[in-house]
Amino acid sequence: MTDAIVHSPETPLWPRIRHQLREPFAEFWGCLILILLGDGVVAQVTLSGGKNGDYQSISWGWGVGVMFGVYAAGGISGGHLNPAVTLCSCIYRGFPWRKFPIYLVAQLLGCMTGAALVYGNYRSAIDVFEGGKGIRTVGLPTSTAGIFCTYPAEFMSTTGQFFSEVIASAVLQFAIFAINDQKNLAAGPLAPLILFFLIFAIGACLGWETGYAINLARDFGPRLVTAMIGYGSKVWTTGNYYFWVPIIAPFIGAALGGFFYDLFLYTGDESPLNWPYMGFDRIFYLLGKKEAPRIEHDMGMVEEAPSKEEIAHFSNSPNVSIWSSLVKLVKLVKLVKLVKLVKLAKLLSGQLFNGEIG
Repeated sequence: MTDAIVHSPETPLWPRIRHQLREPFAEFWGCLILILLGDGVVAQVTLSGGKNGDYQSISWGWGVGVMFGVYAAGGISGGHLNPAVTLCSCIYRGFPWRKFPIYLVAQLLGCMTGAALVYGNYRSAIDVFEGGKGIRTVGLPTSTAGIFCTYPAEFMSTTGQFFSEVIASAVLQFAIFAINDQKNLAAGPLAPLILFFLIFAIGACLGWETGYAINLARDFGPRLVTAMIGYGSKVWTTGNYYFWVPIIAPFIGAALGGFFYDLFLYTGDESPLNWPYMGFDRIFYLLGKKEAPRIEHDMGMVEEAPSKEEIAHFSNSPNVSIWSSLVKLVKLVKLVKLVKLVKLAKLLSGQLFNGEIG
């Protein structure tokens, strides 16, 4: 649908709304599918007492949930399904920052809706498993809160919990960048299938200790739902207030995974790690300076700092070596320090000279 058709007064209202909100709608439905299948398999394994599945079944189920969620959303919104992935797309791939809060809300609402659907589907089985109608507990052998959100193993320290989520999130983001790197063995249309194996591998190899949330929306959204449907405040306090770990750790882990991939493997000019001075020269834009600062050398020469146009030109050059940029940055820092020392020496010598004349 072209913009002309969308904005035509003859176009019905809903197609116009859908056109404007298609990307967040895609993230919403992708996350709903993710949680419906992911929490659904956990519910089946838990409520059947292990008769209809085991831990590996859960890993398979989450992998399938991610795969079909990405198939639903990938061609429209990119199929992030994870605020940490969206954040890394903003930092390293030029994804518009203005879309980040919109994606975050859509992902959170999709996960909450998926969790609510799972609860509605398994409500009677939950009553039986918990030992009575309306009984909802956390942290007990018959508790069912773990169907919807993650809780760490009892032996885990807070540091261990955090590290486990960081390392799993780093693996996730590193692999996502590799899967989508056109100068590597990019997966193309097979990306959702490769993500299925990736999520299965993370769950099978790194998931036991914390439940591998690796996603704020996947954990916090369903956790909010459990707090509202009767599980109470223990959803926040169990595991030494574990709830904050899946909120913070995935962002840090994903940022690290993306950083290391771009630092050592990625050569595209979308990443700031491949810009001159690793993108630090764009601070001029953030500061909103009208004129670039002047750098005065000790020999009396004056050098104009790069203009905004020059910064934009060189920052978009694909042939910039990150290592040479680092060397230039170090030299610039040394130069600024030298200029300050020269100015200080001139000031002190002038004061001393004036004192002697007086």
